[in-house]
Amino acid sequence: MKTIRVTGRGQIKVKPDLTRIRITLEDTHASYEETLCRSSERSQALRTLLQFFDFAPSDLKTLNFQVNTEYESYQEDGVYKQRFRGYTYMHEMKIEFPIDNERLGRILFALSESEIKPVFQISYTVSNPEDAKNTVLAQAVSDAAKKARVLADAAGVPLDTIQSIDYSWDQVNLEVRPMMKMMAVGENSTVDRAFALDIEPEDINLTDVVTVVWEIAQDD
Repeated sequence: MKTIRVTGRGQIKVKPDLTRIRITLEDTHASYEETLCRSSERSQALRTLLQFFDFAPSDLKTLNFQVNTEYESYQEDGVYKQRFRGYTYMHEMKIEFPIDNERLGRILFALSESEIKPVFQISYTVSNPEDAKNTVLAQAVSDAAKKARVLADAAGVPLDTIQSIDYSWDQVNLEVRPMMKMMAVGENSTVDRAFALDIEPEDINLTDVVTVVWEIAQDD
């Protein structure tokens, strides 16, 4: 059986409609039990704060949570040694909501003034990623079909049935990050108290490729 293998590419621009705030809480304590307790207290305080902005407690999603041991180096009699400092937890979470600069500004100001002192990062994504993925996938298959017909016509052979289609979503990224990580600085924050932010996220460039294998029809 003779075949022809063609790779097609799809590319679209998608306008973000969803704001995502990644919030990270991190601290070190002497005992494992205290570390878990303090982590839980700060997470609960964060959920309570976000309720003032119409978020349910379940809207705050955990992305990553881990507890690691911490050591520090010191010198004793000219010899460098290590000693145990405690346990460090890292709790990374996210909240998402439709793009609204005024709401975003109020949330960021509250985080900046909060005693929780989180590190946060702003990004933008789309609320229905499957629609975008399906559109770019359809474009990629259509592109492959056009290329296959051109090659087949040039070679003077007819295309028959499709034998396989290979694609992967691992390369798809539906997020733009116009703001780097920010750290809340407590009640003496110098953050601008203006609630409205003038942020217009750029469109997301979405591309993907598919490889399609056609059988070449044989003459009888």
